[in-house]
Amino acid sequence: MEGRRQHWPSVGRVDEAQDVRTFIDSNADQWLAGLQEWLRIPSQSGDPALAGEVRRSAEWLATALREAGFPTVEVWETPGLPAVYAEWPADDAGAPVALVYGHHDVQPVEPLEQWTAPPYDPVVVDGRLLGRGAADDKGQVAMHLLGLRAHLAATGRSAPAATVKVLVEGEEESGSPHFVDLLRAQRERLRCDVVVVSDTGLWRADVPSTVIGLRGLVSCQLDLVARDVDLHSGSFGGAVLNPATALARMLATLHDESGHVAVPGFYDSVLEPGEEERAMTAALPYDEAQWLADAHSTVPAGEAGWSTLERVWVRPTAEVNGYWAGHTGAGTKTIIPREAHAKLSFRLVAAQEPDQVRAAVEAWAHAAAPAGATVTLTWEGDGVRPCATPLGTPALQALHRAMARAWGTDVLVTREGGSGPEADLQDVLEAPLVYLGVSLPDSREHAPNENVPVEMLLKGAESAAYFWSELAAQA
Repeated sequence: MEGRRQHWPSVGRVDEAQDVRTFIDSNADQWLAGLQEWLRIPSQSGDPALAGEVRRSAEWLATALREAGFPTVEVWETPGLPAVYAEWPADDAGAPVALVYGHHDVQPVEPLEQWTAPPYDPVVVDGRLLGRGAADDKGQVAMHLLGLRAHLAATGRSAPAATVKVLVEGEEESGSPHFVDLLRAQRERLRCDVVVVSDTGLWRADVPSTVIGLRGLVSCQLDLVARDVDLHSGSFGGAVLNPATALARMLATLHDESGHVAVPGFYDSVLEPGEEERAMTAALPYDEAQWLADAHSTVPAGEAGWSTLERVWVRPTAEVNGYWAGHTGAGTKTIIPREAHAKLSFRLVAAQEPDQVRAAVEAWAHAAAPAGATVTLTWEGDGVRPCATPLGTPALQALHRAMARAWGTDVLVTREGGSGPEADLQDVLEAPLVYLGVSLPDSREHAPNENVPVEMLLKGAESAAYFWSELAAQA
């Protein structure tokens, strides 16, 4: 890191007379320059050729954390790519302990031609920081460093009001294959009262919100094999099993006419949302036409009896992600294919377990397969468990108060339909999760032109600064 500029206000430069927002505004340009430097590192965990860049990203963050004042900073090795750990104890031995979770690896950048600026040459355009990792997740990790310094500046403390631990992994965009083992191995070091996840978003820039749950995920490839060779359709057509047709019929039975997943036992353990949460979801300023436009769709679809938001937040799903069989190249090849294949994924909600869903899908597939064919399901990894935070969780209420101070308005609650390693954090560390995320629905995460408004990152830093005092006050 020789020659690297310092981008985080050091302990000696903290002005105790400044309030949180004044400190953030006066240091925003310097902080943003540091974040842009980090974003120039192409830390794509899914590309083995860029493993060295992921390591460089970890070292960069470790240096930034030390500059921010963390007395303990370590790069933790895994069998894959490194994570970064930091800890700053509160002066009060009885203060609550919070672990901030994020990730420093990023998604691939293709197709490059759709970017309006080079993905690893971040720029600010119309107030938005544009570049891979700006929203997901380097920007949201970096906002905590600025927020923590603002907290110290406003309170005059030499250490935060709560003990702050930070864990930033390097393989989240590759499915976190080594993360749960890392959590188990470092459980005592990571022990905490609450986990703060900063890898989510807001309902809208002027409507602050926190996430209270994420769905889980299991996925598989389904192979239906009828024979060991393709057959001439003129000689055998109409007289032998066509696995392409048979698999299409099988997949059509995944749902009934109401959009309900028709796999027997699929809903056995589903925990449905309470009336309070359903009312809060209905109160969100939701525009179905805009949602459909964002989804590049014209009509909603899904399980009857549930709103669009509930379908993607609190209801489980079964989706066909891909399907192929026989000849798919140019021209005609009149065959009956020997086999057919599909990729399937199942989003899980509160109380559903991956093992239970896998067993139900296996039983459905074997029961639905036609005579004369062999069906095989190959599952991807162990799956991801869903997780949820009860509305009455004290740390969630502290976060709501902190965000309300930053935005000057009430904070709403949402869920997210996606999945991540949050359930592992909750299970291994036995601590509730709260979500301080500031990306927006149009931040284009995982897509070309990923972006986030700089002001949202600064609001996130402001919220984080208030949160440490709010959390300590309720302890």
